[in-house]
Amino acid sequence: MSTHPVAEVTAPAAWAMVEDKFSPYAKETLAKLITFVNDEVFPATKLAHAQLPTDPATRWKTVIPIVAELKAKARKLGLWNLFLGKARYPEFGVPLTNLEYALMAEVLGRGGQLASEAVNCSAPDTGNMEVLARYGSPEQQKKWLVPLLNGETRSAFSMTERYVASSDATNIRTTIRQEGNEIVINGHKWYISGAGDPRCALHLVLGKSDPDNSDRYHQQSIVIVPANAPGVKVIRPMQVFGYDDAPEGHCEIIYENVRVPLSNLVLGWGKGFEIIQGRLGPGRIHHCMRSIGCAQYALDLMIQRVTDPAKKTFGKYLYEHGTVIADIAQSRAEIDSARMLVLSAALQIDKSNTKGALKEIGMAKFVVPSMACRIVDRAIQAFGAEGVSQDTQLASLYAGLRTLRIADGPDAVHIQQIGQRELKRAPALAKRTAEIQKRERALLEKHGLLSKL
Repeated sequence: MSTHPVAEVTAPAAWAMVEDKFSPYAKETLAKLITFVNDEVFPATKLAHAQLPTDPATRWKTVIPIVAELKAKARKLGLWNLFLGKARYPEFGVPLTNLEYALMAEVLGRGGQLASEAVNCSAPDTGNMEVLARYGSPEQQKKWLVPLLNGETRSAFSMTERYVASSDATNIRTTIRQEGNEIVINGHKWYISGAGDPRCALHLVLGKSDPDNSDRYHQQSIVIVPANAPGVKVIRPMQVFGYDDAPEGHCEIIYENVRVPLSNLVLGWGKGFEIIQGRLGPGRIHHCMRSIGCAQYALDLMIQRVTDPAKKTFGKYLYEHGTVIADIAQSRAEIDSARMLVLSAALQIDKSNTKGALKEIGMAKFVVPSMACRIVDRAIQAFGAEGVSQDTQLASLYAGLRTLRIADGPDAVHIQQIGQRELKRAPALAKRTAEIQKRERALLEKHGLLSKL
């Protein structure tokens, strides 16, 4: 872990622009969150890393003690479930808008996974809680959602499949069928985040329940599978650039004749695609919010490195060499530009819900992780060999951010969707151009200058 000082977290740079849109509660919460990340999370980061066993026999069975302590402190401060807005989830949510949470998520991004988990705002639990809060039955909410909201359990979202191009969710092969009053699940999934955690109590599993349906978007359903159900076989933790992300992990799982009660079906048969679209929209923007914080953290480390007298080379500070200053300036501009895109998406969600913000969410999803990857890469370059070592968090940050260009829909899918959306404007643009040309012609004719057209 990093042996370098970490620049103090302050209010994000966009604060002056959005301050008037923050409620008194949101302002107080943001201030408390900044203090919490500075005073509690940063000092505990090395300890959390040290408390995770290296022995594979215990590594996946350990609840890191300092994490539990931080969660207790955060909850006492009211820094809990900040992602779940009361406007959409009045029974379970907190009085924060997506715009307000956007800046808070940026602060959490500065504190890494530890900060997000400490305030019960880490993936995949956030998305799963939203699914259960929005689509779950009262019984499902009582049994599965409440323990998640209380931070007593964790969860996994089981969609991606090993032998399938899962960027198209209609390709999935996992089968979900009804037998009497039970549902039977068979399938092979992988990169299922959260499934390795000893606290993981449930998997939300997406599978095909009606493969012959003429509407390919109504062939899928989602079912709640207890993590300890017979037939749930965690094969292995998958690595991301060599990181196993224990104890949560990203696991390969086989569901072999897993049986659950019919009451574990979420929303209804054929509703799987509707649910995942509702889940992934907010999840994507949450990832982008945190990625802004990661990029800012990397830039802070880079600035400290290139101004460190102990790291002079050939008698000069590192910033006096080559393009380092230009890299810093470019990074500053890219972070601030990307933040505006994220805030725009958050504001649009507040105004017209997730469905009305698909364009903004899609653009943020392929712009922000790529931007953050570039900035972390520049910071790594400034650190030299140390930047790719375990002595800084830069390599781990890069691995996580690079993964986001694939997770929740790869860049190419979002780019394709945005491009197609833009092309739909072509007829209107052509019509408008024709109208202008008609008026131009009339004016020229009126003034006897048509011959010069």
